Order: sequence, then C-alpha cells, then structure tokens
Amino acid sequence: MSNNQICGVVTPLLTPYNDDLSISEDLYLQHAADILTQGSHFLSPFGTTGEALSNSTRERMGILELLASSGVASAGQLMPGTGLCSLEETIALTRHAYDLGCAAAMLLPPFFYSNPDDEGLYRYFSQLIEAMGDKAPKIILYHIPQNTGVAISPPLSARLNTAFPEIVVAYKDSSGDWENTVAVINAAPGLAVFPASETVLKKGMDLGAAGCISATCNSNVGNIRAMYDAVLAGDAAQVANLQPGLEQHRKAVQNVGLIGGLKSLKAAHSNDPRWLNLRAPHVNADPGFGVNLFGGQAGERDGAKGLGGHSRR
Repeated sequence: MSNNQICGVVTPLLTPYNDDLSISEDLYLQHAADILTQGSHFLSPFGTTGEALSNSTRERMGILELLASSGVASAGQLMPGTGLCSLEETIALTRHAYDLGCAAAMLLPPFFYSNPDDEGLYRYFSQLIEAMGDKAPKIILYHIPQNTGVAISPPLSARLNTAFPEIVVAYKDSSGDWENTVAVINAAPGLAVFPASETVLKKGMDLGAAGCISATCNSNVGNIRAMYDAVLAGDAAQVANLQPGLEQHRKAVQNVGLIGGLKSLKAAHSNDPRWLNLRAPHVNADPGFGVNLFGGQAGERDGAKGLGGHSRR
C-alpha cells in the first residue's frame, strides 16, 4: 500500500433537517460525535447518503466549518463530497476542503452529459487538479454509475493515479459490481479502494482494499469497525462471528431504501422525528420503517452505545 493511501472505516454522514428543511446543526453534530465514538476512522459529509446534491455549496461549506470548529471532529477526519458538474464550483468546494485541512475530498465525475469517454473525464479531473495547484487535497474518485450515468473506469483510475500519485489516492466503488472493484484493485495498485458495502469488507481487504465507505456505517459502525479490526488482526473466528450480522443489517436497511431507512431508524432510536425529514425530490421517511426494521428493539438493544453496538469512548 502506498504511503499516500488512506484506509479504514469511513461514514458517509446522513444530513438531518429541521421541519423547515434547514440543516439541523445540533442533530448533525451529535450524530457525527456518536459515529466517531463508535469507531469510524473518518466522516464523509455530503455524499449520496447525505443528500449532497440537495444542499447548496454555501450549506456544505458551512457544515464543514462547523464540524471542524466544534471539536466534534478534527478536519483531518473529514472527507467531504465536493464533486459537481461545473468545474468552477467543484474547484471552489474542493479548495475549501483543502483550506480547512480535510483528509481528502470525494469527487463525483461530471454527471449530466451522457457517456463521456475516458479522455473527456481525464481532461475534467486533470484541469481540476491543475487549477488548484498547490491547494489540491487528496482526492477519492467516486464511482456510482447507477446514479451518475458516468463510470470511472479501471483504466482511467490507473491513469489519474499515475499522473497525480500524490493527489488521486483513492477510489470509492458504489457500483455494487464486485468485478469492477477487483479490476480497479488490479489496475491501480497505488489507489486505496473502498467498496461501498461492509458485506464485502473481508474479501475486499484480502485482495488489498483499504476498508469501506458504507451508508450503513450510520447505523452499524461499531460492528463494521470490529470487522475491520478482526480482518487486520487475522482473527478468523471473530470475522465469522460478525459476517452474518453485517449482512442481515445491511439487507434490512437496503430493502426499505438506504436514506429513508437509515433516517427512520435514527428517528426510532433517538425519538426525534426531525430525522424523518428529507429534501425533495425524496419524500419523508416512513416512521414505521425504523420501528419495524429490527423488531422495534434497536434503541432498547443498543442503548447508549448507539445503533453500532460497540462503543469506543
């Protein structure tokens, strides 16, 4: 693994909203603190799970500044999503992440124009990096083609890492395509590759993956961190013990829709209905999901340790 690489368990944070759909800063900070206490190495504000594209650049910058100044998280624990279609706006968000001292920035490809080829995407990312000059943070390429309609291919990933080895250092694979994950690991050994599901954490790390960046870290991060630690330690018994629970939890939440399911689970656990709020075009979360997902026992079962089941306070 390259010295430039980042590794571990990364939580793409949910974004809680007040009833007027402004960002609920108190819930945001409490949730971030809980996730770190339960063992997440890093936080990734404003990814897909955080409804990033429903938030303005001003809001995104403001929450990053709040997190970094609140004492809840150090800037070095933050990996915000900064990718937009406009190169100028992407540069502004990404440079802001650098100025705050964030560990990295996670970049979607430009996603409106369909089927850009690798040459066009290379042009976009290289212009971005060159425009930032010495204010370019480490970059995580964010591959989620089912949402963006644009793939960040294994050859493109390898080319960007070769051209900018100090900057393009990681790749988040949210495609759900295991063969793509393996192809990126093989094509670009200088990249830290993060599958987007903890259910493949063990087999990913066995091939050289760096950890995972998973939506369900919002509800199960303690057990996900325990799995990461068990794989690193070579503790086969603990790995076998944890795997079924990770799969059950992920499947249960995914089956009702990750964002709405996670927010409903948070509302049931915290007894704070603000967690049910989502911004359009989503509809608000169904409060019944959180009550029913795990037999209505999530809050009682996990208590003060939160939904993750492990506390590292």
